[in-house]
Amino acid sequence: MMLAVNDTRLNSATFLLNGIPGMQGIYPLISIPFCLVYVISIVGNSVILFIIKTDPNLHEPMYIFLSMLAVTDLGLSLSSIPTILGMYLFNSREISLHACFAQLFFIHSFVVTESSILLLMAFDRFVAICNPLRYASILTLPRIAKMGLVFLLRGVAVSFPFPFLLERFQYCRANVLSHSYCLHQDIMNLACSDITVNYIYGLFLTVFVMGLDLLLILLSYVMILRTVLSAASHTQCLRALNTCVSHFCAVLFFYIPDIGLAWIHRLGKSSSPLLQIVLYYIYLLVPPLMNPIVYSVKSKYLRARIIRVFVK
Repeated sequence: MMLAVNDTRLNSATFLLNGIPGMQGIYPLISIPFCLVYVISIVGNSVILFIIKTDPNLHEPMYIFLSMLAVTDLGLSLSSIPTILGMYLFNSREISLHACFAQLFFIHSFVVTESSILLLMAFDRFVAICNPLRYASILTLPRIAKMGLVFLLRGVAVSFPFPFLLERFQYCRANVLSHSYCLHQDIMNLACSDITVNYIYGLFLTVFVMGLDLLLILLSYVMILRTVLSAASHTQCLRALNTCVSHFCAVLFFYIPDIGLAWIHRLGKSSSPLLQIVLYYIYLLVPPLMNPIVYSVKSKYLRARIIRVFVK
């Protein structure tokens, strides 16, 4: 009997989403920049995907990796759109337990996948600059497709345990979340059970998955800098570095908020809740917004193709 009551309680549980504290009266006004960010993100990444798909001259490893990044950014944006806009536009705060689990699964999956795609793009620049003669033989289209599939499955696999780790809990505390979307670390703090396993797994994901990706990206840039600085021509040095600027900006947009949040969660328990909320919004919204803008600005050919599409 007790087990049945507990199962009913678990399956019928709902969470309450939360926005920016103290600004409930101007939520419709706050929704305007969120709407603009989402429209620009979706349109920008969709345009890049369309141009890369329709232009045979862009069927090269660098642009194929960029299209993978655009797909991941679209997935990340679409995973968080329903609850954020519902929260600020319609004050829709309630979300069911399983809908919340589904959202956090997709958000975490796309975050890990984006980290993997950034690692692949760093590897692409490393091969292009440090071993240009073997670039075409190393990064063939079948090999790129296999690497993309492996890292997509990696993102799904490491995020798959989250819903099951959370579903075994009973949520007897206040069911108010800290954000207007669902995240694993936010929900596990509402459980009235031992969350040691969840905490260790989340730490493992941060250190040995995201942290390892960042370490390998930094290592690739160290090797790139060594190769570039040893180049005989100053012009060649600048030209090689210029090809890395877009990717380096994408890495900064993605990892700096992630490092800040990891530091706040582990070391800064007394930090402002508003700071955490702002960092989480930057973490989820800025990369899908800025990546298509930065790559369009830095790539002359891609920029020309975009202008040609809109002029037509």
